[in-house]
Amino acid sequence: MVRTRRVIPCLFAFLLLTAPAVDARQAATPPKTTPVRIFLDCGFFCDEDFLKREITFVDYMRDRKDADVHVLVTTQETGGGGTEYTLKFLGLGAFAGVEQTLRYSSPQTATADERRKAIAEVIKQGLVRYVSESPQAHRLKITFSPEEGAAKPGSQKDPWNLWVFRTNVGGSFNGEQSNTNRSLRGSASANRTTDDWRLSFSANANYRSEKFQLSDTETFATVTRNSGADATIVKSLSQHWSAGLLGNAQSSTFLNYDLRVRIAPGLEYDIFPYSQSTRRMLTFQYTVGFDSHNYREETIYEKTEQHLLDHKLSTSLSLRQPWGTATGSVDLAQYLTDPGKYSVSAFGGTNIRLFKGFSVNIFTELSRTRDQIYLPKGEATTEEILVRQRQLATGYQYFLNFGISYSFGSIFNNIVNPRFGGGGGNFFFFD
Repeated sequence: MVRTRRVIPCLFAFLLLTAPAVDARQAATPPKTTPVRIFLDCGFFCDEDFLKREITFVDYMRDRKDADVHVLVTTQETGGGGTEYTLKFLGLGAFAGVEQTLRYSSPQTATADERRKAIAEVIKQGLVRYVSESPQAHRLKITFSPEEGAAKPGSQKDPWNLWVFRTNVGGSFNGEQSNTNRSLRGSASANRTTDDWRLSFSANANYRSEKFQLSDTETFATVTRNSGADATIVKSLSQHWSAGLLGNAQSSTFLNYDLRVRIAPGLEYDIFPYSQSTRRMLTFQYTVGFDSHNYREETIYEKTEQHLLDHKLSTSLSLRQPWGTATGSVDLAQYLTDPGKYSVSAFGGTNIRLFKGFSVNIFTELSRTRDQIYLPKGEATTEEILVRQRQLATGYQYFLNFGISYSFGSIFNNIVNPRFGGGGGNFFFFD
């Protein structure tokens, strides 16, 4: 009995001495935590398979309603011919209201691999804020590489004064026993963009020929030629207003133009600040133009040349929001010297997620045409109609495309497996 009384206090003392050590070992090995869940919304702007392989510390969701963070990627062209990517991080659930915007500007000469690596780094930077406030914060490590030989601000000089030039030449050839087709194209452009001015000049030419073997003794050949030049000079007036001067010259066998020239000054107003253009724009543009037309063939109005005045009103909408995208425009063009000649066109497109996994996309275009003053006199031949060698008379045009998509099952979308998939990843062509 006495021995038992001595053992109990000794055992109790041993437990007290060893308890802190046990607690310390448990604290050194924290329980497994759940990664931050993200919904990557970048469409064809990025290589999602590549991002899933490079950014492995998060879980990828199929639907934004299952995510902690919605990563919305939008783009717009830069003055240097490159692309500016705007990445909007939208907190959801426990991170609701936690938002930030990061940007990456890709130069015109960047390769697809350079672009996707840079986008991956920007996404990692944006996710730091959310991971640092998650149970996985203890696993987060941040490194910083000092820049070597960096030039001091303002010490860099641009010998091109922000001008960017670009040329492009190409063609295609294909055929079979009874048909041959060849086309050639070329273009050149010069652009300069600053916060105050946007200058853009371009020229292009296209040639296409087709030859059909109708029988052993009969062939049919068709040739179309189109060329043109455009000039745009825009002055920024404020965050909502801008003024511009537009110029256009065109030659087209399809539209019966030997030479068509239009010069038009105009104003544009954006309901939203231009600085928000990657996510939303609603613009109203009005121009008044002088037109000079020289036709290849005499028109249905017995004209070989004309000098006209016109005006155009264009309304354009562009939205890219967490619920989806929407674009639309309404254009009205009318000849002031002949008010009965006009055209009205409307375009609309949207891709909306109505609820979890269910989305609807619709694209439509309608136009009312009453200004085909360029149509050549005489009836088109059967061959010209079939191969679309010339524009035909019409009072309207329409186009409609729609689709419904529904996805269900596992909410996780992390795994990349390219087997029997043709190499995996995505491949894009950039002109």
